[in-house]
Amino acid sequence: MRWSAGSVAVLALLTLGIRPVAADWGLIGAPGLGDPYYPLDGNGGYDVSHYDITVDYDPPTHYLRGTARIDARANQPLAQFNLDYRGPEVLMVTVNGQPAGFAREGEHELVVSPLLPLLPGLPMRIVVDYAGAAIDTEGEGWTYAPSGGAFAIGQPHSASTWYPLNDTPSDKATFTLHATVPAAWEVMSTGARTRHDIRDDRLHTSWETRSPVLGYLTTIAVDHFTFLEQRRADGTPVLSAFAPESDDNRADEQRLPEILDFLENLYGPYPFEVAGGIYVDAEVPFSLETQTRPTYAPWADLNTVVHELAHQWWGDTMSVRQWSDICLNECFASYTADFLWPERVEGADVDTMYREQIAQARYEQDFWTYALADPGAGTEFTSVYWRGPLFLHALRKLIGEDVFFTAVKDFVNAHRDGHASMPEFRQFIQSRTTLPLREFLAEWLDGTSPPREAFLFPGTLAR
Repeated sequence: MRWSAGSVAVLALLTLGIRPVAADWGLIGAPGLGDPYYPLDGNGGYDVSHYDITVDYDPPTHYLRGTARIDARANQPLAQFNLDYRGPEVLMVTVNGQPAGFAREGEHELVVSPLLPLLPGLPMRIVVDYAGAAIDTEGEGWTYAPSGGAFAIGQPHSASTWYPLNDTPSDKATFTLHATVPAAWEVMSTGARTRHDIRDDRLHTSWETRSPVLGYLTTIAVDHFTFLEQRRADGTPVLSAFAPESDDNRADEQRLPEILDFLENLYGPYPFEVAGGIYVDAEVPFSLETQTRPTYAPWADLNTVVHELAHQWWGDTMSVRQWSDICLNECFASYTADFLWPERVEGADVDTMYREQIAQARYEQDFWTYALADPGAGTEFTSVYWRGPLFLHALRKLIGEDVFFTAVKDFVNAHRDGHASMPEFRQFIQSRTTLPLREFLAEWLDGTSPPREAFLFPGTLAR
């Protein structure tokens, strides 16, 4: 008698007293976790604790060979589960040392069928070997550099173009990268560099991101980098890299220790053990807060550096629960760079700046089209940049300086290495003041038209 793989899985569970349910036997992890903007992102049935990624990249041919070792824990019986992956051809998959079946479905699903079922609560190790040409996504993942190198950058997605993962904001994990390239090239990534040596005309590097990180906040960059090494007063090592044609950015990057001191005064201790930046020379339209070491486009200026470093608190150590919570990331990073740095470091009159921006935008309907609390799929990176800072300045003036700055510091520190949502933020801010905030928050965060006069000009902003 010959049993199908599915029947074997069911029989194994029955012998342990576990009864599968539903028509699919309850043994298949969901292909997505139902994010309101990207419902197929992430995968059900397991949680990842660590990624160990080994890649060998040849810049002239764009050939990428990789092995992803994923340590996870099943949270339901699993005869099949998915990983998010858009990269080169998959050669082999094993689960707990045993060969597993696999198939690629849709835009980014790698469907894995273990030889034996996975039981809830038990650890599992998934190993995926893959190889082939890494395709240029032009800023939506793996991206070619003008020098012939490459780097990974993108939001909300990028990691799945160069390694398989559970690509969801809700599943953080620690991350190790081992990268090999021809000796004429250099490699940068996130976390601490633990290896950097040349052997057999090949450069071998390793990087450890020891604090939990989301997939889109990991990166690799391969280029003819030059380096800037600094150290903060507290001993935190700062390593920054500059691709060809990006040396003009050195002056801003040399201020990184000063900027981190400024941000610590606002939001509490720097949450990571290393810092720095990666300056690429490809004309991508954005820079990104890759964890510990942001990735900067050539046009990046000091405002950009402050913005991306503020994200190390707002977005990196404290991450969104789902993409509709994006204001927690971008509203705060934008307010920090656009208002707080000019005010406290450069002496700007930000109240006047606020009034001027409100006067200019008040009757521009496009300015108010997207709600801060739920800007919508595909438009999440819009109003949070221009209206978000105005919302936070108005909130600050309404509840007062001490309440505002103490509350935001406490909020971000309460969610280190974790997640938070806009509803949680609203509830937390209200808990710190006796002023009724419901209508103010509703008009600023949920509305798609200018708030009433009293909410546009609260406190000392009042005319």
